Amino acid sequence: MTVLARDESKGAMLLRRLRSPAAWAETVDVFAVLTAASLPWSTSLAGIFNALLLVCMVPFLDLRAFLQSLKRPICAAPIALFLLALVGTLWSDAAWGARLYAVNPTVKLLVLPVLLYHFERSSRGHWVLIGFLASCALLSVMSWLVAFYPNFTLKPDHLERGIFVKNYIDQSQEFTLCAVALAYPIVMLLREKRYWLAGLLTALALSFFVNMAFVVVSRTALVTIPIMFGVFALLHLRWRSIAIIFAALLAGAALAWQASPQLRKTADTFASDYTRYKEKGEPTSLGLRLEFWRKSLGFFAEAPIKGHGTGSTRGLFEQVATPSGHYQASAEVIGNPHNQTLNVAVQWGIIGVVILYAIWLLHLLLFRGDGLANWIGLLVVVQNIFTSLFNSHLFDFHEGWMYVLGVGVAGGMVIGARRGAPKVGEAGS
Repeated sequence: MTVLARDESKGAMLLRRLRSPAAWAETVDVFAVLTAASLPWSTSLAGIFNALLLVCMVPFLDLRAFLQSLKRPICAAPIALFLLALVGTLWSDAAWGARLYAVNPTVKLLVLPVLLYHFERSSRGHWVLIGFLASCALLSVMSWLVAFYPNFTLKPDHLERGIFVKNYIDQSQEFTLCAVALAYPIVMLLREKRYWLAGLLTALALSFFVNMAFVVVSRTALVTIPIMFGVFALLHLRWRSIAIIFAALLAGAALAWQASPQLRKTADTFASDYTRYKEKGEPTSLGLRLEFWRKSLGFFAEAPIKGHGTGSTRGLFEQVATPSGHYQASAEVIGNPHNQTLNVAVQWGIIGVVILYAIWLLHLLLFRGDGLANWIGLLVVVQNIFTSLFNSHLFDFHEGWMYVLGVGVAGGMVIGARRGAPKVGEAGS
């Protein structure tokens, strides 16, 4: 009888949790943490956890409030870009498989309004941010391990030094975001004279920079790190502090430059890639980008208003490519011009570009004000804007999800704090 009563009690408790909106909301928070924590390691796991997150929102979703939230410009703009991609299939000359495949990168933008809605009401947004930071810190440890013992990598080719999973571009994006994001809490802790915790976070931030200096870093990160620090300095530091920190950063950069052959090698490729492309037409990394951009501007000029349609980019490059027997940048065919603005402009013209820039502008304006959530959200948007000069990072899986998660979680926290709405998960709620 005791065992039976215990089983009935557990069944009743489970039934109560299944009927409890707060329990479902907590489950969504857990899956959001798992999505963020798995993103540096696995695209499959991140996709699975995100799908489970969306499913678990259904039992407690206030449909009227959610639909009302979609009217906000910060939600409407991402949805508009997805709808444009969908409608753009109607005037594209590409095969239908290519058209639908090109819609796929915009689908993730539909999750952004969902995250904004949920974390406006949740008190656990910081869980997600901490989960991502902790995951990246662990990945940094694995990166060092692989740098010294290459056989530990999960990548079969062993070609990328210090890469345990994925690639050096994704890893550099993660480490850059975490390292610069830590600047705000470090400064706040120093002002509060909490030196031990500030020192711990400083050591963590430096560990990311040291990894990028001595193991591997992308050239995109080298360009964007000073910009991101500049934004932080202008927003949160006094001019005297800016001068001192700027001098310290210059000294640190000079020391890293002298001590790290890997850093010098990465920087030197800028000049060598450009020279080989201009003089011989070789398909170097920088040369290919310049070739893609030049041709994409021509495609845009041919259809400036509504573009060539969704999925049309690869076909356009095929039409203007030189014979494939030539080992030249002009012979390369690609479906992504490695620039977010041009990627949108070729397919959807000035209409798409206006929507894209509206997304960035609206999300920048969302994060006006002080506080950690404002800083992280602003940093995510700034990083995406400037790295999208060299890649299509809003549409790429990894960087696109960094944007959706960062803006969605931090944005929801900011909106909730401004409204002063009661949070699910707070005591007494």
